[in-house]
Amino acid sequence: MKIRFCEHNKGKGKVVRRLEEEFPDLNIKIKKCVKQCGVCREVPVAVVDKVKVTGKDGDDLYRKIIELIRKDAASE
Repeated sequence: MKIRFCEHNKGKGKVVRRLEEEFPDLNIKIKKCVKQCGVCREVPVAVVDKVKVTGKDGDDLYRKIIELIRKDAASE
């Protein structure tokens, strides 16, 4: 599973740290841009396996990413 964050997106730091601590095997990167500029300025956003995921805040984004990780693990 690939998870990408934009370096300019606010709130990504805490989410990235939590994910790296809990799931050290995930492919997590902070990129210069994830081509979600309109959304990126407004809310925390990540791109998970080419799908845009947004949250009201960092905690909400983290919860949504965890749901996707669990669904992916269940389907394997």
